[in-house]
Amino acid sequence: MDSHLSHVLVMVVALGVGAQWLAWRYRVPAIVLLALSGLFAGPVFGWINPSEDIGPLLRPIIGLCVAVILFEGGLSLRFHELREAASGIKRLCSIGAAFAWLVGSLCAYSFGQLSLPVSMVFGAIIVVTGPTVIIPMLRQAGLNRRTASYLKWEGILNDPVGALLAVLMVQYFVFSGDAATSDQVFVTMGWGVLAALALGTSGAWLLGQTFQHNWAPDYLKAPLSLGLVLVVYVVANTVQHEAGLLATTVMGVVMGNMDLPNMESMRRFKEYITILMVSSVFVLLTADLEPEILLHLNWHAVALVVAVLFLVRPMAVLLATSFTDMAWRDRILVSWIAPRGIVAAAVAGVFGPELVDAGYPDGDLLVPLIFSVIFATVLLHGFTITYLARWLGLANDPHGVLIAGASPWSTELARYLNKELGIQVLLVDSSWHRLREARLAGVPVIYGDVLSENVVNSLELTEIGCVLGATSNDAYNSLVCNQFTAQMEGRQVFQLPMYSDDSNGARGTTRALAGIAAFSENAQYEELWRCHFQSWKFFKTRITEGYSYEDFQRDCPTGAMLIGTLREDGSFRFYSRLSPTRPRAGDTVVFYSKSKLMSRGGRRPSHKPVDADGEADAEVPHG
Repeated sequence: MDSHLSHVLVMVVALGVGAQWLAWRYRVPAIVLLALSGLFAGPVFGWINPSEDIGPLLRPIIGLCVAVILFEGGLSLRFHELREAASGIKRLCSIGAAFAWLVGSLCAYSFGQLSLPVSMVFGAIIVVTGPTVIIPMLRQAGLNRRTASYLKWEGILNDPVGALLAVLMVQYFVFSGDAATSDQVFVTMGWGVLAALALGTSGAWLLGQTFQHNWAPDYLKAPLSLGLVLVVYVVANTVQHEAGLLATTVMGVVMGNMDLPNMESMRRFKEYITILMVSSVFVLLTADLEPEILLHLNWHAVALVVAVLFLVRPMAVLLATSFTDMAWRDRILVSWIAPRGIVAAAVAGVFGPELVDAGYPDGDLLVPLIFSVIFATVLLHGFTITYLARWLGLANDPHGVLIAGASPWSTELARYLNKELGIQVLLVDSSWHRLREARLAGVPVIYGDVLSENVVNSLELTEIGCVLGATSNDAYNSLVCNQFTAQMEGRQVFQLPMYSDDSNGARGTTRALAGIAAFSENAQYEELWRCHFQSWKFFKTRITEGYSYEDFQRDCPTGAMLIGTLREDGSFRFYSRLSPTRPRAGDTVVFYSKSKLMSRGGRRPSHKPVDADGEADAEVPHG
C-alpha cells in the first residue's frame, strides 16, 4: 500500500511539472495541460484514483496547498498598485462580486437546470477568478501596470471572497432545517471574518518582527513563514470553516507590503513551492473526476458555460464599474478576461460531495461544471488577451532598455540608443551628479537605487526588454541582474564582464547571481572608461540583402566592440560572446570603435550600409 501511494504521488508530481515545462516550451496555458494530464491519468486510463489512493487525506492536502497558494499570491499585491486603480478594484471586489454571484446563480438555475442550493454555490464559486492563471496571462500579454493591477488584485482578493461565500451557502442549505439558521450562519460568518483578519495580520506582524530583528537565520526564514502560514490556516478554520483562506490571503498582503530584508529571495522560494503545489493539486482534482459524472453533462451544461462567458462576467463588470474613473478600454478588457483556476476547482472539489451528503444529488455535477468553466475561460481568455490588449492599446511593447549606472560611457550609450536609434532608454543611478550629463542630453533618468523598492515600484517593467548592469561594482551589477532575472527572461539581463571572467561573468559572486557578460571579454568598466576618453564613438550600420553580416565583419575596424542589434520589430538586444546572435537583413548593428567601417584595403565598403531610414553611409559618429 505504501509503495503504491509513493508511486501515485511521484506520478502526480511528474505529470504536473512535466505539464508546466511543456506549457513554457510551447507557450500554451499551463492549466490546460495540467487538466489534460489529470484526465488522461485518471478517468481515461485509470492509472490513479486520488479518492481511493490517498483516501480521507485528499481534502486536507488540497486545503493546505490552496492556503499556501493564496499566501504567495498575497505577497505580490502592493498598495501602490491599489492606489493607481483603487476605485475600480473596490467595485470589482464588492459590487462586482455580488453581481457575479447573483447573475451566475440565476444562470445556473435557469440554463443549467440545477437545484437552487447547488446553483447558489455554483454562483459563489465563479466569483473566483484564479490568480494562478491570470498572473501568467498578464506577463504574456504585457499589459500596462494600471490595467494589470485591476485583474491581479481582483483575482487574489476574490479567491477567499468566493470561497467564503460558497461556505455561507453550503452552511445555510445544509442546516436549512433549523429555524434559526439564518441568524446563526451570518453571526458565525462575521466572527469567522474578524478572526481571519486578526489571525492574518498577527501572523504577518510576528514574521515581520522576526525578520527585522534577525531572530531567525536567513536559511530558516522561508520555512518559518511557510510553517506559520499553515498554522494560521488551521487555527482560522477552527474558528470558521474555510476562513483560513481569507486569513492566509490577508497575511500575504500585509507581509508583502512590509519593508522586510530578503523578501525577494523568500518570494522566489514561495513561487517555486506554489508552482509545485498548483501542478500537483490540479492533476489530483482532474484525475479524481468520475467518468460517469462527465457523461451526465449535456446541452444545459454548454448553455451554462456560454452564459458565464458572455453574460455573467460582462454584466457584472460593466454594472459594477459604472460611474468610476476606470477607463472604458480597461472596462472592456476586464469584462472579458476572467479565467478560473485552482481555487475554484479546489472549492468545488470540497463542497460538491458535501452537497450530495446533504441530500442534493445534483451536487455531483458541481465539479465537472466548474472544470468546464475553467477549460473554456482559460482557453478563450488565454489565447485572446494579447490580441485584445493590443487592439485596445493597453499592452506595452517590451522594447525599452534599462541601464543601471551612469558613467561617461554608459551616458553616451544611452544617448546614442535613445537619440540616434529611437530606442526607449532609462538610465538609473543613485548619484544626481552622475546623471547630470544624461539629463542635459534629454535622456530619461531615474534618481535612486535600482534595487530599492521605490525605484522598482516606479518602473513599468512590461516596457523593458533589456537590462544592463553597468556600474563600477561587479557584485552590485550581479545583484541588479539577479533582481530582474526573476521578472524577465534571463537571456535579456546583462552586466559588464569582470576581470576574472570564468566564462559566465562570475567573480566573487555565485554563478546564479551573475548576469550574462555583455560585449567582449575586454569590456570591463575601466576599459570602457579609457576608450571613452580616447574618443571612441558609437556607430551603426544596417544589414541588407546586398550587405551581409559577413561583409560587416570583414569591414569592421580592428578592435571594434559589438554593442548590440536593433531588430526590425524595434526590439534591441545587447551582444554577448556567450550567447551571440546573428543579425539578419533589416537589422541594425551598433558597434563601438575609434574609426568608421573601412574595407581591408583602406577603402569604403563596396556595399555601403544604410541606416534605419534607408540612407547610405550610416556610420557617422554621434559626436
